[in-house]
Amino acid sequence: MQTRDRRRTALAGTVALLLHCIAPCHAQGPGSTQTAFPQRALRLVIPFAPGGTNDIIGRLVAQKAGENLGQSIVADNRAGAGGLIGSAAVAKATPDGYTLLLGHIGTLAVNPTLYSKLPYDPLRDFIPITLVARLPNLLAVNPAVPVKTLAELIALAKAKPGAVSYGSGGVGGAGHLASEYLGLLAAVKLTHVPYRGTGPAVVDVVSGQLSMVLAGVPAIVPHVRSGQLRAIAVSGPTRLKVLPEIPTMMESGLPGYEATQWYGIVAPTSTPGRIIERLHSAITSAVMSPEIVERFAADGAEAAISTPEEFNAFIRKEIARWAPVIKAAGIRE
Repeated sequence: MQTRDRRRTALAGTVALLLHCIAPCHAQGPGSTQTAFPQRALRLVIPFAPGGTNDIIGRLVAQKAGENLGQSIVADNRAGAGGLIGSAAVAKATPDGYTLLLGHIGTLAVNPTLYSKLPYDPLRDFIPITLVARLPNLLAVNPAVPVKTLAELIALAKAKPGAVSYGSGGVGGAGHLASEYLGLLAAVKLTHVPYRGTGPAVVDVVSGQLSMVLAGVPAIVPHVRSGQLRAIAVSGPTRLKVLPEIPTMMESGLPGYEATQWYGIVAPTSTPGRIIERLHSAITSAVMSPEIVERFAADGAEAAISTPEEFNAFIRKEIARWAPVIKAAGIRE
């Protein structure tokens, strides 16, 4: 009898040990909600060339969010077609949380109206995670252009229609839209030269090949401080703390003009909710860290976060806001 009891006890112990070993393995198996994420490096696609505002913001957020996740987030510049190439690539990526997109006003809110055959649908193909930044545009000219105020620039453009050229990060990008909006309200004709990103456009304004650029503050301020560009006006409702002497467009005699850029991170549709939650926590914590807030502020940007639901509603509102502007300006692709 004692032998039988000992055997039962030994058998029970063996079963308990097996269950103890199997349970963790099962909990961490494929498809389990307990699988740790991430297990490897992530990729943040920045759909524009290096050197522009998208690139600056994307890399800052990627580095800090990667630290929070315990895995690096590699910034991947996939430039071309006004952000279409990189955005479409992410829309088709495996929805496992390892491929993300830095979207912005152009790729998420402007392109649906601009393109009749868009290779992705911002509302159908992506899950919004959070906003990361808002910032106004800064209008600047090459110092050789004989203007110091917005009024003088408009007068020059009216005297010589088409002679004032500007560069942007691509057709339908934030800089293109803001510049065409300027031309529309001021009733002047500006010549658009699209690039594969804001960085190359700024370089050509600095070199004197183009007259002006209206783009995100971070990409412009260093060149203004070095004297390579002359700042004319700010597109936001208030002046910049980094350049308090530069007036807004409205202060400069263009009532109603406001064009603020925004940036946010999205993932492919069908990415599991638990992964979206993990990414949201890591990214929002990164954006609101003192390091990022201060760095953004130094460049004239504002750190901004949202819930996925709030970001989704915001994108829908921005699509509705800019559609009539695009149509009135006759912007086509």
